[in-house]
Amino acid sequence: MFGYEPEFVVCGDARIAYYDVGRGKPLVLLHGNGEDSSYWNAQIPELTRFYRVIAVDSRGHGASGSGGHGLSFEMMAEDLKTVLDTLGVKKAHFLGFSDGGNLAIKFALTHPEYIDKLILNAANVEMFSGVKPQVQLPVMAGYGVAAALSRFSKKAARRRDVLGLMVHPYGVTMNDLERLTMPTLIIVGEHDAIREKQTKEMASHIPHCEVEVFRDGDHFVAAKQPSRFNRTVIEFLLGR
Repeated sequence: MFGYEPEFVVCGDARIAYYDVGRGKPLVLLHGNGEDSSYWNAQIPELTRFYRVIAVDSRGHGASGSGGHGLSFEMMAEDLKTVLDTLGVKKAHFLGFSDGGNLAIKFALTHPEYIDKLILNAANVEMFSGVKPQVQLPVMAGYGVAAALSRFSKKAARRRDVLGLMVHPYGVTMNDLERLTMPTLIIVGEHDAIREKQTKEMASHIPHCEVEVFRDGDHFVAAKQPSRFNRTVIEFLLGR
């Protein structure tokens, strides 16, 4: 990621990688499924003008280890807490993309005291009704193939575990979102993989929530419309 070498924190049976760049109030970045912190390469140079950016590779992703007990959002939320506690971070802004947004929701519900402002870019609560079928069905098929091959291949087993995060419910309901009392911004693309109905329902359950829809944008607006994305994030965090 921009030539930075990761640092590591031991979280149970896995080493979790993170990148700590910049100065100021902490801003935690959480990438999507099957990705790593390099997803934020178009954001970090701009965000570090204002914030201390802590980009974390989720367990089983990027430079982070998988451990020996599969993957779950519960486990990744506890990894995240361990990273923040190790760094002495008691409160931060959070920005999560896709599965990283789901992780941010899980963490915010479990450890709300750590969250100042929350930005959810293309997150979802319901795996099947929340994601468009042309996106979700191939994921389910890939998961099935990886699960079948996992007995014979460690690579397939890892892929099974990663894709499983997008197949199995992660223990959050729409009603749970009512407990997210921190200022929240949802960012989606006009043509996002997340259904419009899902985004609207999520926003209606979060008490202090704004929604920003990027015209002509898809699921990857941070990478494809970085200038607007960065400006939207910074203006929300600064309260402009």
